[in-house]
Amino acid sequence: MPRQVIVNADDFGLSPNENATIFAAFQAGVISSATAMANMPAFEAACAMARHASLQGRVGLHFNLTYGRPLSASILRSRTFCDGHGVFDLSLPRHSLWLSREDRDAVREELQAQWQRCVEHGVRPSHIDSHQHVHNIWPIGEIVARFAAQQGVPIRLARNLGQNLSLPKRVFKGLLNWRLQSLAGATADYVCTPVDLRNAPAPSDGVLEIVAHPNQLDSDFGDAYLNPGESLNRVLEQRLTGVPRVSYADLNKDFLRGAAALD
Repeated sequence: MPRQVIVNADDFGLSPNENATIFAAFQAGVISSATAMANMPAFEAACAMARHASLQGRVGLHFNLTYGRPLSASILRSRTFCDGHGVFDLSLPRHSLWLSREDRDAVREELQAQWQRCVEHGVRPSHIDSHQHVHNIWPIGEIVARFAAQQGVPIRLARNLGQNLSLPKRVFKGLLNWRLQSLAGATADYVCTPVDLRNAPAPSDGVLEIVAHPNQLDSDFGDAYLNPGESLNRVLEQRLTGVPRVSYADLNKDFLRGAAALD
């Protein structure tokens, strides 16, 4: 069994419904972490919820380059990222290894703007991941990892558990994750979806992050990755019995304690 598990709900701030579901899942102890979308309509309400005792220090930034309108100016001029109406419309292939200097600068500016909006609304992100996994695109991942290191927070690795990962994908993700960790430092060791967890053995060590998109099932919670009506909590309980659910903030504290012990 893994030593700890982070159950992270993406898309906090996307809509009032997402906010209500994520808040309720926190209250029920199903999830232990969330990441907020700083450019979405329900973001301010999500930040108000994030100040609740059960969420404090457990909300990160869900960096977004694919949906809605950006918060910064430079990226509006880039047809790699935005259409002519000023809306995100990512045209960068997932296998890209290079970005122009102008595009790199624009991504950094947008990342800073989304981070800063969190801070201005009373939420200093506990970690960084991204909407539709855009930081799994190599040059974007490097920018996000360097920024995370500057802020002293972890970054989510690329999904590295699951039965549908082909050998080329495993090789690429292994290299990408090595690069992200070399730039940003300590983070969860493994990343998977609830379906991956249900269908394959859990790792036998380390820290596991479950990437969740919870939905309400009467008094229970499902997940967008699971079958309709299937309980997210049941999958977690069956596959990770007794494993503590923690946040990235807890992970950071453990890392700092370990580093201090080595000094």
